[in-house]
Amino acid sequence: MADQNPYQELAKLLGATGSRILPRIIEMIADDKEINILLAAFPAATVSELSNKTGIPKDVVEVIVEDMFLKGLVFFSKKEGESRYYRVKTVAQFHDSSILWKGATKEFHHLWKEYMEKEWKEFGKVVEGLLPKPVVRVIPVGATIESKAKILAFEDVREIINQARNLAVTRCTCRVIDGKCGKPLEICLQVNRAADYAILRGTGRKITKEEAIILLHQAEKEGLVHIADNRQKVDHIICNCCRDCCMNWRLPNPYKFVDSSRFKALVNADECLGCQTCLERCFFDAITLDGDEPKARINLARCVGCGLCTVTCPTEAITLKEVRPPEVIPV
Repeated sequence: MADQNPYQELAKLLGATGSRILPRIIEMIADDKEINILLAAFPAATVSELSNKTGIPKDVVEVIVEDMFLKGLVFFSKKEGESRYYRVKTVAQFHDSSILWKGATKEFHHLWKEYMEKEWKEFGKVVEGLLPKPVVRVIPVGATIESKAKILAFEDVREIINQARNLAVTRCTCRVIDGKCGKPLEICLQVNRAADYAILRGTGRKITKEEAIILLHQAEKEGLVHIADNRQKVDHIICNCCRDCCMNWRLPNPYKFVDSSRFKALVNADECLGCQTCLERCFFDAITLDGDEPKARINLARCVGCGLCTVTCPTEAITLKEVRPPEVIPV
């Protein structure tokens, strides 16, 4: 019977073979007709094609796919005129799209929290083994950077905002279901296509570039790390991640999932007061205080070059230093 369960089948297609919790999450958001359409919606298909595949009348499919889009179960493209619908492809994508669904209940969010606490790490082990390179990367804060090369647009978080065609802000899906950190919720920035998607679904609100820069300042003040897709063109999202709730840091080896920036923190020992402010700011236990007169020291193997430690250093003793040249990453 388990092999015939469509909810388990979809969980398997999302990469979570053997999950006990994910099929229950799917069942809470998709009824019998919706799950059949989801299983048929890969590769992308028109309403007519989905109707033919499932035997569900075309007019019914048309209504259902619109509802599933709002739930975060399907996406659509209009490259050839008629809309073609395709289902979510991974657990991480399903996590981010479904949690902001307006019809989500406390029970739905609690079940997602249970999944993240009990099964996400095991899923992460499988994913990490398959990844050719990290999926996302750290973008440093707008801090003092010692670099022989020009700071490139795709590694400058403010320049990404300045070049954006469209911007929106959404609630952080990780903190929506957890929230133990107490950090701000509405602070995840959506860029271009992701902004279009969030505004169309009603899960985000359109903001100006000036508002986005203010949110970046707020994120840095709160000690949140900027994370973006590991691509040269940032056309999706700038997450502002906390230490406690973020799905990236819950993985067995987050360094395989999240790429460091090409910078590392550098301490001017003459200027360092040993105040320990930077210790509290670092997610990664990359800073220690050593010596008879304790000074901050950086463990370069653990430093990801986020620059959070530079933001609140009272004497500006910490800067970011280029440790590797710019690299070409996929567009």
